[in-house]
Order: sequence, then C-alpha cells, then structure tokens
Amino acid sequence: QVQLVESGGGLVQAGDSLRLSCTASGHTFSYYVMGWFRQAPGKEREFVAAAGWSGGSTLYADSVKGRFTISRARAQTTVHLQINSLKPEDTAVYYCAAGNSMAVVAHAYDYWGQGTQVTVSL
Repeated sequence: QVQLVESGGGLVQAGDSLRLSCTASGHTFSYYVMGWFRQAPGKEREFVAAAGWSGGSTLYADSVKGRFTISRARAQTTVHLQINSLKPEDTAVYYCAAGNSMAVVAHAYDYWGQGTQVTVSL
C-alpha cells in the first residue's frame, strides 16, 4: 500500500511559477514510476509528466513540455513538478500518481493522491 500527498497548489496570476510536491509513504519500493496528472472542470484527467525511479527517465505531455519540469528527489519517495509561465489553461486539480510503468494513461497507475488545486488568473 502506498499513500501519496500533494502540496504546493494555490491561486496565482498568469506568468507566475509554482512548485508542486508529492510525498509517498508505505511500500514505495514497489513503485518505479511517479507522475502527475491534472483534471479541469468538464474535462478528462490528462497526463502531465512522469519520472522513473532515478528521475533520469521522464515523459512530458506535449502541452506542457518546455514549461513544466518533473524531478525525483534523491530519496525517491518525493516528486516535484516545477511549473513556469503559468497560463489560465493550466487551471486544474493536479494529482500525483504511482505505478510500475512509464505511461500516459491514468489506469496504468495504482495509487493516487487527493490532488491540489492550481488556479491561474489573468
């Protein structure tokens, strides 16, 4: 069993930056991949980014590549999402997830956090 807790969301203005964090506890040794998804009102949950065990292998959605950076802490139980140049379109609940494969589909992940709200105003 794994428990994930996100933090770092909030209300910001367009162009600002945020750093989201996710900390895992429990049997974290069983999960190779940690990633981020987001879900805006009326939309399906979409993939944002993922990182492998060491953080050396990463995947990004085309929509965020260049602005978002995922990093895996050396302890390997914490993952961060640095978001630069925030846009109103980035407004969503951001979820941390853990799984065993580098995937862009939500069902590939086994555990999820409760989410943290990111709201970007004009």
